[in-house]
Amino acid sequence: MTTEGKSRPKRMSFGQAINLAMDEAMAADSRVILMGEDIADDQGGGVFGATKGLSSKYGVDRVRSTPIAEQAIIGAAVGAALVGYRPVAEIMLMNFMTVAMDQVVNHAAKLRFMSGGQTSVPLTIRTATGAGAGFGGQHSDMLEAWFAHVPGLKVVTASNPADAKGLLLSCILDNDPCIFIENSVSYGVSGAAPEPGYRVPLGKAAVAREGTDVTVIGYGPAIGHALMVAEELDQTGVSVEVLDLRTIAPFDREAVLASVEKTKRAVVVHEAVKAFGVGAEISAIIHEHLFDTLEAPVERVGSAFAPVPFSPVLEQAFLYQRQDISAAIIKTMRR
Repeated sequence: MTTEGKSRPKRMSFGQAINLAMDEAMAADSRVILMGEDIADDQGGGVFGATKGLSSKYGVDRVRSTPIAEQAIIGAAVGAALVGYRPVAEIMLMNFMTVAMDQVVNHAAKLRFMSGGQTSVPLTIRTATGAGAGFGGQHSDMLEAWFAHVPGLKVVTASNPADAKGLLLSCILDNDPCIFIENSVSYGVSGAAPEPGYRVPLGKAAVAREGTDVTVIGYGPAIGHALMVAEELDQTGVSVEVLDLRTIAPFDREAVLASVEKTKRAVVVHEAVKAFGVGAEISAIIHEHLFDTLEAPVERVGSAFAPVPFSPVLEQAFLYQRQDISAAIIKTMRR
């Protein structure tokens, strides 16, 4: 999957962008190492092929397949980070992060604080998840709110291949632990290929579409859905601004508040269940700062409060739909 020796493509898939970010980071810095289940080429280059070609190029000492032991993977990665490496640990699916929570929450996130700033943990944890592919309840949860709740962790996800490449590279070069979430149904999605060295700063949102009547705030695949809804509603005279957070924690408060102060209405959209989700935090911040400016309460759109079903019919019933975004926008406009 690596692009060395080939002319730069004009477009690439989400999976190729992930691969390119690690390739560039490993080429630039020998301290960047990868570890995870089945990530070397002899084992297939990762379950989604994201690390394909990298062990052949950099060797199995830097691209190391591990046993199926998530706590050991993160524990080893934290140790490597403490002695000067920049490890990128792959946890195959986000639900399996629960196995390694002690290493993530009690060690990676806290060591800078516990050491009085004497050490840092430059660790990136890549993990995939997302409903819609029939992977079932133990392989599809969006758990970003769990990690966004932990001081010391950065939580990042992308809505397009160029951002995926730029954000992952920024995570790898960051001196603190980052959790980089990849949506499993997005690996084949293609988009414009970034220039070599392209990076996206952490903590900075992007206006994916400008509008004047209502702001839709989201991240990951929700941005594509919001853009389609915005085009549909534009035909009815409703101007929708779409804000892509890109970094979930810490999210770009200034960009959120500036956009909502302009439009005076907001809808927050994410695939994770609506209850106790990231949307609740963003909604609270907007109400705290812009209560007197809002023309309507902030609406939230998320998935049903249930495990992700395996049945395709039930899985679609679990997921929010585009018409849910439209309905939330129209509700804010009628107030």
